[in-house]
Order: sequence, then structure tokens, then C-alpha cells
Amino acid sequence: MTNQIKCPKCGEEIEVSKALSATVREQVEKRLTEKIFKEAELKFKFEAAEESKVLKEELVFKSKKLDEAREAERFLRQDKLKLEDEKRTFELEKQKQMDIEREKIRQQTLLEASDTHRLKDLEKEKIINDLKKSLDDAQLKASQSSQQLQGEVQELDLESYLQTSFPRDEINPVGKGVRGADISQIVRTNLGTICGVILWESKRTKAWVDDWAVKLKDDLRASKANVPVIISSVLPKEIKSGFGFFQGVWVAEPRYIQPLAEILRKNLIDVAREKHNGQDRGTKADMIYTYLTSDAFVQQIQSIIEVHQNMQLQIQKERAAFEKIWKEREAQAARIIMSTAGIYGSIQGVAGQSMPPVKGLDLLEG
Repeated sequence: MTNQIKCPKCGEEIEVSKALSATVREQVEKRLTEKIFKEAELKFKFEAAEESKVLKEELVFKSKKLDEAREAERFLRQDKLKLEDEKRTFELEKQKQMDIEREKIRQQTLLEASDTHRLKDLEKEKIINDLKKSLDDAQLKASQSSQQLQGEVQELDLESYLQTSFPRDEINPVGKGVRGADISQIVRTNLGTICGVILWESKRTKAWVDDWAVKLKDDLRASKANVPVIISSVLPKEIKSGFGFFQGVWVAEPRYIQPLAEILRKNLIDVAREKHNGQDRGTKADMIYTYLTSDAFVQQIQSIIEVHQNMQLQIQKERAAFEKIWKEREAQAARIIMSTAGIYGSIQGVAGQSMPPVKGLDLLEG
């Protein structure tokens, strides 16, 4: 038995031992090769898996970083937009502020110009007002001087008339600033006997004043004169005929001076003559009668009556005021009683007859 075999590939004869060795060797090499390939494949797969894992991790990391970068970019864009908005807002506010400042400057300029013109206008207005005031003062002084002059002229005309018409009488003008009537006329007879005194007051104004009569009567009593007369261009509304008797005083327009003076003077002379003729009686009764029929007694009675009338008016005013106060207090007292009765009735309605009676709140028994 030979130890050689033919190689199926090349046809060369090879020893069996060598062939077996070669086969084993091939098988071993094949197995080793397969093992190596498997190990290499496993290693490759492991390395590929590791590399894939690394790549995945790197991809995740890069993706995360990309997301972070995108988020950062988003924030940056938002910040940029915010900054741009803030910039636009700032510029807009700045523009508004500049417009406001320009408007303030314009208004201030206009105000200063207006104040300047206003002050000039005020200066002109003050000058005009001062001129008007000066003119009004001058006109008032002229009017007052004119009225005073007219009054003095009328008074001088009255004095001249009395002196001319009644040369035997004593005509005494009262000086300016002295209390009393304008002119005092002491009536005398042809023999020089004093019959009485007439007080003349001259007025030349645009309106009548009732206090003139009161003042002249006071002057009449103070000087112990007999007849008070007011000559005025305006008369009380009660006097329709141009002259008359008002509150114990004769009043007349200037055109009635002559007849009024003649009548009053004649009456004083007649009364004095009657008194002189009755002096021979010499009794106290006649003296009392003479006093009771005298002007002095009448004036005193008039003074008492006037005071009494004033007192009556004051009493009436006080009575009316007190009546009002009493009525208010009476109404308040009635309201108090009604409120108290209402409270008592409400409590009694709850408590019943156990409530003690209150005097003044029960009905009067018949």
C-alpha cells in the first residue's frame, strides 16, 4: 500500500502524510481563518457598533448643541427684536420729548410775547383808566363845585331876598361848618318888637331826603325858633302843589319863597300881637294858656309824640320778633310732648298695663 495520493487539483502525487498534514493544515487554517474572520467580523461589528454608538452620541450631542444653538439664536433674535423695539420706542419717546420741549419753548416764547403785549396793554389800559378816573374826578369835583355853587347861589339869593323884602327883620346866615339851618330870620314889627324866628334851609339837589325835615326840627328846638322852612327844587312825593307841610316842616319850591315868607311872617306877628294884647290879664291861668298855645309847647309835644311813635315802632318790631320766637318754642315743646307720648305708647304696647302711668300723658278725666 502506497503512502502517496494524487492531488485532485494539480494531479501531482503527494505523500499521504503530507496530504493529511496539508488537509489538516488547510482545515486548521480554514478554521483559524474562519475564526479570525469571525473574530474580525465580531470585532468589526463591535467596533462598528461602538463607532455607531459614538456617532449616535455625537449626533445626539451635536443635535443637542444644534438645538441649544438654535435656542440661543432664537433668544438672540428675540433680544435683537426687543432691542430694536426698545430702540424704536426710545427714538419715538425721544422724538415725542423733543416735540414736547419744542412745544414748551414755543409756548414759553408765545407766553413771553403775550406777557409783553399784555403788560403793554395793561400799561395802556392803566393810563386810560387813570385818565378816565382823573376826568371823572374832575367832572365830579366840577359837578360838586357846581352843585355847591348852585346851592350857595340859591342861599345867597334867599338871603338877599329876605334882607331886601324885610329890612326890619334880622337876617342871620349860618356859617359853613356850623350846625344849624342856613338862615335864621328874626321877625320884628315896625316898632322893633321880636315876634318869632323862622329857620330857612336851602337845598338844591336831584333827590329829596326825608332826614332833612328831622334835622331841621332838631335845629329848630336847639335854637328855640318858631317855624322851620325848607326851600328845595325837589319836594316829597306827598307834596303835589309846589309847597306844603311835611312832617312838621314847611317845604316849598323857590318860586313860592315870597308868598310863603309873607304868610309865615304875618302869622308870627299876629300871634305875637294877640299875646301882647292878652298880657294885661296877668293871671297864672293866662300864662299857662299862653304857654299851652305857644309854638314852644307845640314843638315839645311834637317831639314827645315822635319819640312815642318811635318807641311804638320798636315795641311792634320786638313783639313780632318775640312772637316768632314764642311760636317756634311752642312748636318745639309740642313736638317734644308728641315724641315722648309716642315712645311711652310704644313701650306700653309691649309691657301692657304694668307700665306706671305718667302724669301729663293720660287723658283728662271728665
